[in-house]
Amino acid sequence: MKHWINVSGAFAASLLLSACSGLTFVAANAGARAGDFSRRADLPYGANPRQRLDAYVPDGARNRPIIVFWYGGSWQEGGKGQYRFVGSALARAGYVAVLPDYRLYPEVRFPDFMDDAAAALAWTVNHAAELGGDPSRVYLAGHSAGAHIAGLLAYDSARLEKAGLEPGVVKGFIGLSGPYALDPDTDVLKTIFGPPYGFDDWQPVRKVTASSPPALLIHGEADGVVWVSHTKAMAEALTRAGVPVTMRLYPGRKHADTVAPFAKLAPRKLPVLAEIEKFVGGEMPGGEPTGH
Repeated sequence: MKHWINVSGAFAASLLLSACSGLTFVAANAGARAGDFSRRADLPYGANPRQRLDAYVPDGARNRPIIVFWYGGSWQEGGKGQYRFVGSALARAGYVAVLPDYRLYPEVRFPDFMDDAAAALAWTVNHAAELGGDPSRVYLAGHSAGAHIAGLLAYDSARLEKAGLEPGVVKGFIGLSGPYALDPDTDVLKTIFGPPYGFDDWQPVRKVTASSPPALLIHGEADGVVWVSHTKAMAEALTRAGVPVTMRLYPGRKHADTVAPFAKLAPRKLPVLAEIEKFVGGEMPGGEPTGH
C-alpha cells in the first residue's frame, strides 16, 4: 500500500500551514506556557542526547491518566520543544503529558527509534507516581510518523516485553494521521526501513491481535501527505481482531489539521481534544475510564 509521501524536507515548513493559515511553531506555541501545570524538561530516559523527554504535569496531579505523545517528521526531523502546544493542551485538559525526543535518520534507522520509544515508555511507567500519573492508565499517541511509532509500540507485545513492560500496560492508542500500512516508496524510506526487516516488522496493521488495546483514529480525508487509507486499514485490522476502535474521518481536512487543534490560536479546530477526552474517560483523578 504505497500511500506514504516522503516530505522530509517540506515537513517543518508545511506543518500547520494547511490547517492554520501560515501558523508557525512559534505561533502554535503562543500561550503554551500558561496554565495550571508545570513542565519538567529534558528528563533523560537514556544516555544519548536525543533520549530526553518533557513532562507536562497538572498542578496537584495525582493518579491522572498519562498520554505519551510522539511527534512526526518523516523519522528524520523534529523536536519535542516544537510541540509544547501539544503537551500544554493535554495538561490543561487534566492529563499528564509526556513528549519524548527520539533518535532520527541518518543517525539511526529502523528499529532504533522504536527502541527509544519503548525506553521512553518504560521510563514513564516507572516514574508515573512522581509525575502524578496512574501507571494503569497509560495511552500512547502521535501524529504522522509519530502515530506510526506510537501505534507500532502499542501493538508490538514483544517489543514491550523486551523493554520490561507488563502485558496490558498500554490502555489505548490515539493515532492522528498515521501511516499504519507503511510501504516505503522513496530511496530515503527504503534506507530507513530496509533489510533485514520487512512489512511484518514495521507495519502496525500487522501487529494487531485480539488482546490489543482499543484505538482512537483521526484523519483528514484531504490529507495528501499520509493517505486516509492508512487509517481505514488500521480500523479494519482492529475490527477483524475484535478490538474496539473509534474512527473519525473529516472531509476536506488535511495532514496538519489533526494536530493543529492543540494550539490555542488555531482556527477552525477539529474536536480532537474532545474525542480524546471521550476515549480516555472523563473522571479525574482516579476514576475508571469511561471512553470505551
